[in-house]
Amino acid sequence: MFAGLTFRHGVHPPEHKELTAGIPIRRMPFPEEIVLPLSQHAGKPARPLVAPGDRVERGDLLAAFDGWISSPVHASAAGTVTAVDLAPHPDGSFSPAIHIAVERWSAQTPRERLVPEWEDLSPEEIVEAVRHAGVVGLGGAAFPTHVKLARPPDAEIDVVILNGCECEPYLTTDHRTMVEYPDRVWSGLRIMMRCLGVARALVGIERNKPDAIAALEERRPRDLDVSILPLTVKYPQGAEKMLIKAVLGREVPVGKLPLHCGVVVQNVASVATIAEVFETGLPLIERIMTVTGKGVRSPGNLIVPVGTRIRDVLDACGGLTEGAREIVLGGPMMGAAQPNLDAPVLKGTTGIVALTADEVRRRASHPCIRCGSCLDACPVFLDPQLLGRLAKAQRWDEMDGQHLGVCMLCGCCSYVCPSNIPLSQMFGMAKKALRSQRSTA
Repeated sequence: MFAGLTFRHGVHPPEHKELTAGIPIRRMPFPEEIVLPLSQHAGKPARPLVAPGDRVERGDLLAAFDGWISSPVHASAAGTVTAVDLAPHPDGSFSPAIHIAVERWSAQTPRERLVPEWEDLSPEEIVEAVRHAGVVGLGGAAFPTHVKLARPPDAEIDVVILNGCECEPYLTTDHRTMVEYPDRVWSGLRIMMRCLGVARALVGIERNKPDAIAALEERRPRDLDVSILPLTVKYPQGAEKMLIKAVLGREVPVGKLPLHCGVVVQNVASVATIAEVFETGLPLIERIMTVTGKGVRSPGNLIVPVGTRIRDVLDACGGLTEGAREIVLGGPMMGAAQPNLDAPVLKGTTGIVALTADEVRRRASHPCIRCGSCLDACPVFLDPQLLGRLAKAQRWDEMDGQHLGVCMLCGCCSYVCPSNIPLSQMFGMAKKALRSQRSTA
């Protein structure tokens, strides 16, 4: 009865998930060096607490959160701090980071930790435990999870939605998490519902993941009011506003958050990580990632220590093929091409996609023919062709008046444009220009 649940507009790019969807998760070897940026989450960068020469164990606190919307950084491997200085960041910049020379013969066994029984904790204590563990959203945005768990006093939240859509092409990390760790997903959901005081939950999963749907259904706790909803396969089905519209029919008002319409949405991998914190006592120091594409020799799903350099992750999958030409962190629709393979993977890095020369060949852009394809594709009902003209003229303030802030840079408009105009990239530059204007005003 739920087979047709979806949202209006969107696109249907090739999925390319067959490369890794059936490959079990495995752990990669520890690299020789770990590089941990202080900014790998939404909000204020963490504040370093260590200095060169310090010996650290796996899971030790290296940098503290510096405000409510901030997240701490922990050592993902045992070793010695060699530097706290600038390092390549996946966003293309050089940013402050902590370098650790990994101890070559270490068993990488973390220190013994007190594992709190979450059933005996108050919601506020659970939130603080998640906050100190450095858990952030693992779907890409890396928003600190404790903020979502802390229910505002005036919020009327009646449902939690678990996001298992994973609508980006190529990526299968959430898929494999649901298949291999269904109990952890359900345990994390229990903790989240307890924090928010919510009695009802929904799980949205695209129908191209029947084994994930079956695995969760088989282990679904019968004492919870939770439903698993198979959704139409369409991009960007996993965007919060699209998912809420698909499963509940509710519209998130412009400028508002999901909680303003009674909903909290959380990625399934993030929920599983919440459970892991209370199972092991360890903070978020590693994550499951998809390494895939025709440009990598042995695609797979790996458990990767946070801070591992991109080149080391690729080496763990056999290295690049001769035809590899571009490396993208995240999926091809919203991910970022990488100029430097020494940049590390972050907490929010969902995958590495290696594309070949045929897949990334340059295509010339042509003038807009006003065909309207971008209007039909935009899931938030903007006018990308108008925004594109304004961006070309650098009329940033007028773009703001045309609701540029609503744009989530999903890339649907760029994908369907017959003139090959890089609309989404232009809108991203416009957003940066507006932020820069406001910061200097």
